[in-house]
Amino acid sequence: MDMEYLRAHPQHLPTFLTHQRIRETPVHSGVCSASRLTLEDGSSIFAKSWPSGPAPAGMFAAEAAGLTWLREAGTVPVPEVLVALPDLLAMEWVEPGEPTRAAAEEFGRDLARLHRTGAASFGAARPGYIGPLPLDNTPGASWASWFAERRLLPYLKISVDRGALEASDVAAVEKIIQTIHRYGADEPPARIHGDLWPGNVLWSADGRAWLVDPAAHGGHRETDLATLALFGGVPHLDTVLAAYREEWPLDEGWRDRVPLHQLHLWLVHTAAFGSGYRPGVRDAATALSTRRYA
Repeated sequence: MDMEYLRAHPQHLPTFLTHQRIRETPVHSGVCSASRLTLEDGSSIFAKSWPSGPAPAGMFAAEAAGLTWLREAGTVPVPEVLVALPDLLAMEWVEPGEPTRAAAEEFGRDLARLHRTGAASFGAARPGYIGPLPLDNTPGASWASWFAERRLLPYLKISVDRGALEASDVAAVEKIIQTIHRYGADEPPARIHGDLWPGNVLWSADGRAWLVDPAAHGGHRETDLATLALFGGVPHLDTVLAAYREEWPLDEGWRDRVPLHQLHLWLVHTAAFGSGYRPGVRDAATALSTRRYA
């Protein structure tokens, strides 16, 4: 199998893998199993599958659609989807490189341009996934109400059901949900990555930053920027933000809203992985309670 054959017959990739006709090199990829596949013509592709049994229904279709939607904007580099099957997703290989300030500046500008291409509504026309969990993309017209109902409440409930949060945490998050309109930040829907923590920015040998593993939808552009600061922050974060704001200035109070946008991803983590991520939920809620909006 070479690249020409793969493009013409993407459905045949699992058969070639089963019969060991393709060289596989395991690589790290979050909740999925992933490999670098080397084809007969020497080209490489990145492939991912669920580690045990069938993948959750629609997971790879949602990721493929998100990658394609982001790529269509022609701004931040996004890998081309080559194979999208129920239990296998394959895309072009991006050779890893080192993060540089020049790449960070370009990334900041291009991310602003991506967001500016917009979306028809908050949410999307298709169901989504974020990590191993379903993502409710039911469209909405008002960001605050939509974010509370589709991005905070579902993962708060799952987190409570699995015992990942204490009663005080739940009360604090519920208060934020009930008063979310006081935070302001109303904007038209942007075309966002939706799960843009630093691990989903791939710094490439071509000197650019690529977007991978999206939970893409129409959302608030501040969400992508806020999550870039999680888990130690993306390299050269200050440069990214400065270039972004030069390309498309942010509304007043955006720094105060960072914990609000991060709260979604913290709740996803307590829902998916348990109480080890409780401090993130607690710290975000505490930060919001002490800001001028409280």
